[in-house]
Amino acid sequence: MNTETFASIAALVKARSGIVLTPDKGYMLETRLAPLLKQAGIPSLDALALKLRDPRMESLAREVTEALTTNESSFFRDGKPFDHLKRLLPGLMAKRSPGHRLRIWSAACSTGQEAYSIAMILTELGIRNAEIFGTDLSREVVERARQGVFTQFEVQRGLPVQMLVKHFRQEAGKWRVQPSLQDMVRFEERNLLGEHRTLGRFDVIFCRNVLIYFDPQTKGRVLNALGAQLAPDGVMYLGGAETVLGLTERFTPIAGERGAYSLTAAPARMAL
Repeated sequence: MNTETFASIAALVKARSGIVLTPDKGYMLETRLAPLLKQAGIPSLDALALKLRDPRMESLAREVTEALTTNESSFFRDGKPFDHLKRLLPGLMAKRSPGHRLRIWSAACSTGQEAYSIAMILTELGIRNAEIFGTDLSREVVERARQGVFTQFEVQRGLPVQMLVKHFRQEAGKWRVQPSLQDMVRFEERNLLGEHRTLGRFDVIFCRNVLIYFDPQTKGRVLNALGAQLAPDGVMYLGGAETVLGLTERFTPIAGERGAYSLTAAPARMAL
């Protein structure tokens, strides 16, 4: 693979997903795209780059982007955001009108562990009138999330045994989410760089461990778009290594809570 080929594929992935591939990721391109090249009968990455210049190769471009997207997830990942969510929700719901439908967005949801973790918390708190909306760029992982089936290895990563027994059933050596939990979650293929205004307002937004793959300009763009969808008193959770500092003034860190942010209050107008 020559330098021009790498630059061409990296530019396509950035334009479609916001993900920045640095020159040291050449090996990753070769390993992750090898199955795709074999399946499509394309002899090399150089030949792939040439094909991707054709605007009619939309399906191929989508497959390349999905192959280079990192889909890492686990139940109750990093713990603290979910602990904060448990403490947050009773007070947040108390401010809502009777019958309010709680809405939570799990952005870049991967194979669904985050969204189902949120559903388990809502169930434990007795919150039934809720919608959890999980979205991801990858069609393949969204389909897996919809199925709600996880391997033994996946359920052992962060999922307490008592919750596994309560909310899952064993099936052919794997674990399937109980229908009552699955009914709380809706999954959809969606690009974070796209338009989100039609989604309406959310009380809580999770967008964790995805901004680290973007450049500063794209991070700011995504954060501002998420802020436009968050309720005025809502909360957004980012990954532990992510921050809004220097990227947007739309959010303010919640004191004492790593990775949790509220919308910045508008300055009060002076009386004339």
